[in-house]
Amino acid sequence: MPLPRFSQLAWVVVSLFGVTLAGCAEKSQADTQKTAAAPALPVTELVASDTVLHHDYVADIQSVRNVELRARVPGFLEQIYVDEGQAVKKGQLLFRINDAEFRSQVAKAKAAYNNAQAQARVIQLELDRVKMLVDKDIISPSELAVAQSKLKAAQASVAEAQSLRNTAALNVSYTMVRAPFDGLVDRMPLKAGSLIADGTLLTTVSDAGAVYAYFNVAEKEYLEYAKSRQQNGTRPGSLDVSLLLADGTPYSYPGKIQTQESEFDESTGSIAFRAQFPNPDKLLKHGATGRVRLTNPIHNVVLVPQKAVFEIQDKNYVFVVDSANKVKMQAFVPQTRLSDFYVVKSGLKPGQKIVYEGVQDLREGTKIQPRYVTMDDLLADAR
Repeated sequence: MPLPRFSQLAWVVVSLFGVTLAGCAEKSQADTQKTAAAPALPVTELVASDTVLHHDYVADIQSVRNVELRARVPGFLEQIYVDEGQAVKKGQLLFRINDAEFRSQVAKAKAAYNNAQAQARVIQLELDRVKMLVDKDIISPSELAVAQSKLKAAQASVAEAQSLRNTAALNVSYTMVRAPFDGLVDRMPLKAGSLIADGTLLTTVSDAGAVYAYFNVAEKEYLEYAKSRQQNGTRPGSLDVSLLLADGTPYSYPGKIQTQESEFDESTGSIAFRAQFPNPDKLLKHGATGRVRLTNPIHNVVLVPQKAVFEIQDKNYVFVVDSANKVKMQAFVPQTRLSDFYVVKSGLKPGQKIVYEGVQDLREGTKIQPRYVTMDDLLADAR
């Protein structure tokens, strides 16, 4: 039986109302789900602050004095008085080369010298006699000139014989090899009894009281260092630097930059520096390696945490959070990179809020639930 017209109209109104209520319920549920799906991410506000830049450079460590000891005369290495790695004092006897042959040369040279002196004395007496005869007009003055020439020749022979005697004595002294300064003895390639030639390497002595650290600085970083030194009024040789050992631990004593080369290396675009470090504990050895750390204070700069940065086509980006808690990609140009932060050159400014962590899962326009972290806390964690 068909419904009355009024009943049909009422049924239509009720159906439309039900559909409307269902639609509203579905929309409310979707909005609730959308709000619940907004990720909670740490957000920090950029601030301008002062910090210290540091640059590490591979360093070649050398003793202040490192001298090769070589034989200056040939012969048999008769005696070794020290051991490898031993500390020695200036003037301490280290090696002795057999000197029998050189002492014989000394005796021969001494005899030749005495003979030359005797010959000179005989000629001197002859000259005195000729001079007396000339004064009495017994012989001609030409005889006096001849006698004087003979004396000069005899005196030259004396000087030559004296030089040979000194050389022979010097060769005897060369058979005793002594330490040129306080230091440590290096490896000894030869043993007692070895036949050595003039110039043979016996060992190396290193002055371990202090060391030099040589390192190369890029031109841009050199300019930062030079400008900072001018602004702070520091003099060459007064800037402290630190040293990291090969195992990454810091060296206990600070060093000072002493000098730098006058020219940049065209092939590398860098300039060489030399710093000196004290070495009272004898921990550093000649030929060791490490890293010299240069520090440079900078003021009123914006720092961006490294975790907040991502790269697209060699450009650096962060997600900036707006007032509606939506994120937007923003590029910036870094000036330099610290251990956990970038120093901003352009593109970001203090007061902007950026996502600190979790940027890999974000998309442009995503709404988030900010969980604020202060920049001071981040800096404290980095230390």
